[in-house]
Amino acid sequence: MHLEGSCHCGAVSFSLDSAHPYPYQRCYCSICRKTQGGGGYAINLGGDAKSLKVQGRKHISIYHARMKEQGASRAHASTAERHFCNLCGTGLWLFSPEWPELIHPFASAIDTPLPVPPEHTHLLLDSKASWVEVDVRKGDQQFEHYPEESIAQWHERLNLTR
Repeated sequence: MHLEGSCHCGAVSFSLDSAHPYPYQRCYCSICRKTQGGGGYAINLGGDAKSLKVQGRKHISIYHARMKEQGASRAHASTAERHFCNLCGTGLWLFSPEWPELIHPFASAIDTPLPVPPEHTHLLLDSKASWVEVDVRKGDQQFEHYPEESIAQWHERLNLTR
């Protein structure tokens, strides 16, 4: 599926191809919650990094989240790059050098109508804000940490690969 996305102010627009366009995975970690600000969670999609085309690249900044492992005395910078518009602050996509073939656009930045997922996966519930009520529906899965099933595997299991 071809996806078109943009920031709120219109300074940045982008497009990419995605075999995994269902916005099913709701991440409640503090990084997603604080950088995305929507519903107490963020939703990443899976996209082909080679197909990414960007307009307004000069308005993109990158944030490397600070991560502190439990029991560690110091935080370290994540290798993942969270791209955002440096004018309006819209989160656009995440790139991780561990998976250079992938781009994970935030569903909130996509302008193309996305398919409605038949179920949701709620992950990193161990760092959910106390005020967030998780809207669990029939068929949804819940995980305190990361599930073993990847975005691609979820789409394959439900025969939703495009």
